Amino acid sequence: MSFAPHLSAPSTLEPDWRSWRATLPEATRVPAADARALADYVGAGAALLAQLPARPQRTAPQQAVADAIHGASREARSRFVQLHADWIYDRLTDGKRRRPQLAGLAGLSHRAAELFPGLVPTSADIAVERLSLQADKEAREIDQGILFAALLAAPAAGPHLVESLLRPGARAQSLLAQFQRDGLLELATLRLERRDGAAHLTVNNQRCLNAEDDQLIEDMETAVDLALLDDGVRVCVLRGGVMSHPKYAGRRVFSAGINLKQLHQGQISFVDFLLRRELGYLNKMLRGLLVDVDGQSQPQQLAKPWISVVDTFAIGGGAQLLLVSDKVIGESGSFFSLPAAQEGIVPGVANLRLGRAVGTRMARQIILGGRRVQADEPDGGLLFDETVAPELLDAALADSIAALDSPAVMANKRMLVLAEEPFELFRQYMAAFALEQAYRMYSPDVLDKVSRA
Repeated sequence: MSFAPHLSAPSTLEPDWRSWRATLPEATRVPAADARALADYVGAGAALLAQLPARPQRTAPQQAVADAIHGASREARSRFVQLHADWIYDRLTDGKRRRPQLAGLAGLSHRAAELFPGLVPTSADIAVERLSLQADKEAREIDQGILFAALLAAPAAGPHLVESLLRPGARAQSLLAQFQRDGLLELATLRLERRDGAAHLTVNNQRCLNAEDDQLIEDMETAVDLALLDDGVRVCVLRGGVMSHPKYAGRRVFSAGINLKQLHQGQISFVDFLLRRELGYLNKMLRGLLVDVDGQSQPQQLAKPWISVVDTFAIGGGAQLLLVSDKVIGESGSFFSLPAAQEGIVPGVANLRLGRAVGTRMARQIILGGRRVQADEPDGGLLFDETVAPELLDAALADSIAALDSPAVMANKRMLVLAEEPFELFRQYMAAFALEQAYRMYSPDVLDKVSRA
């Protein structure tokens, strides 16, 4: 079902909308019947929406009608998924026999669009949306947020989904033999190299000071998978590469966070970026990979220590990386900041993790107030384990690799994570995050801020 609107339309659909709104289906609690009723209801709403011009050409009254149609459709979707999330997930995964990581979160969403018309946008709908600025979209990704929030919250579907996304991805599995042989892999936005038992992941998203975009998220997950899968790697290192940007030419930069220009241009994906990074490589850095082993009923957990080396700054998503690192070495003069509240969005799982590191009051100062923490200041020690002069960073890193190169470190890391962030707590947080972030991506304050990025 494609919902692309036509360019010619009446000035208002108020009477038709009110009549359609009154037909909001009552839940029968019979999943298949409720699915058919949802498809009919949402399809009728889409037909009304198609009579309006494309969003940039709408008048204020026309946009109010479009918002009302979307709102009523989302109310129907929310009712349906909250009642039937586990049944939906069983249909999507063939009774949990199909692991979602094989096609990714986007693939799961597209399968949902095929099996349950009107529930989420089709792949064609998303492709059309990608051609528009963020402010000019129909915000169909919110419907994906409604689905994934319900699946993550569901008692049977949620654990299976989160555990599935801790499995290695298909791209990494296809590259593993090559990386094990060569010890080197160059991807579009990063370089992964194995040296003396350590995997060195160097981010080289040169055009934007290592800001995060869809491509970097894809490459990061592949590199993290490979570092964890390779038996020759015992310690993992994350660092930013040397920049060519005029302001920082010749200097290393850790990360500038989310690429706000790409968000304004509509090129940041809710599923492949905002959900995938949290449920994918960040969670893998923290908890490790789950891999099946012949003859064992339970998957093996492959966890390794991660060292982050911060040159210049760790902003936004870069700062979030430090919260899943086991050791953080900061260049003197570098800083940590999480400006997501100022940008209008939620900083991933930082709201869950930051308070453990710095305390709840300081966490609010950083997340709500935009406080910047210098590595050299007294409070810097809460986020940076070690702060050294630029010329001493390499030596400090070598010492840290040697200190963490121990099987006991890996075992104790698993136990620390179990105590600090139980799986169920993370899952419940992600269920709430999926819905909150989907709406924040299209909120007026965010659209206004990113237009000036």
